[in-house]
Amino acid sequence: MPASSVVELYLLRGHRGVSVSAHRRIVLIAIIGALVISTSAPLVRLSDVSPATSALFRCAYAIPPMLILAWLERRRLGPLPRRALIPAWLAGVVFALDLLFWHHAIDYVGAGLATVLGNLQVFIVAFAAWALFKERPSTRLMVATPVVFGGVVLISGVFDSAAYGRDPVMGVLAGIATSVVYAAFLLLMKGGSDRAAGPLAHATVVATVMIALLSPLFGGADFVPSWPAHGWLLVLALGPQVLGWSLITFSLPRQPAALTALLLLIQPMTTVALSAVALGERPSVWQLAGCAVIVLGVLYGSRRAQPALAGAEEQEEQVPKTSTV
Repeated sequence: MPASSVVELYLLRGHRGVSVSAHRRIVLIAIIGALVISTSAPLVRLSDVSPATSALFRCAYAIPPMLILAWLERRRLGPLPRRALIPAWLAGVVFALDLLFWHHAIDYVGAGLATVLGNLQVFIVAFAAWALFKERPSTRLMVATPVVFGGVVLISGVFDSAAYGRDPVMGVLAGIATSVVYAAFLLLMKGGSDRAAGPLAHATVVATVMIALLSPLFGGADFVPSWPAHGWLLVLALGPQVLGWSLITFSLPRQPAALTALLLLIQPMTTVALSAVALGERPSVWQLAGCAVIVLGVLYGSRRAQPALAGAEEQEEQVPKTSTV
């Protein structure tokens, strides 16, 4: 949905009394969060460690600041409700799988393409909501789905002798696996609590433990820090993992779903550009075409015809609220 029409509808109905200036701040927070998180994959590549090692330490180094943020939130709002704990713990389990699969995708097909593939979760969230909650996806989303997966085929390099990446086909498979577990993570985080720091702190601790336990199945992790690799991992933890995810988690329940889906497109486009400049990644023309197909497909599939003001909120809630890896 075009940003203008989403914001216009949002402001007309007042969205639970949020003022224009407050809404603009929330949108700005979401944009900053998406930009910060867009550095995740390049930082993983710059650390030059195994996928399991980078996944483990990006969470482990994030635990102390996340616990501080959770403590400050608890002082302000009180203890985290018990009903929010189990979704947060389950979210930590699937987040561990998300990072392990995604960091392998980065290793196989590069930072930029892996990030684009991770955003297939928009479609998976929508179809999961259809299966679990009987929320039928929009016609646009159903039309866009086969088109987007055509873009996935282009990225895989099946028909492209100049495809970029160590193993593009495995990269696509790891990217699809990332999207599946990432969708589960988002659904759990959305359904658990409207708080930001507390659930994310719980999920981060659980994810760290799970990655350590699962690492032998994903190539193994090096538990001994080394320099400068862990300098990059520390930046990854404090930047995208703590700052970026805190901003995204704060903004998710406070803005329209369709606007969130629009803003998430900032990340893959920015990551592809950063990877080209900082890492020298040069996807082939067909792979870049696949990126364009996926991004435009997500944009088209997330767009809904503007509903009448009566019942607008109920229609909008069916659009999958999504974020970034």
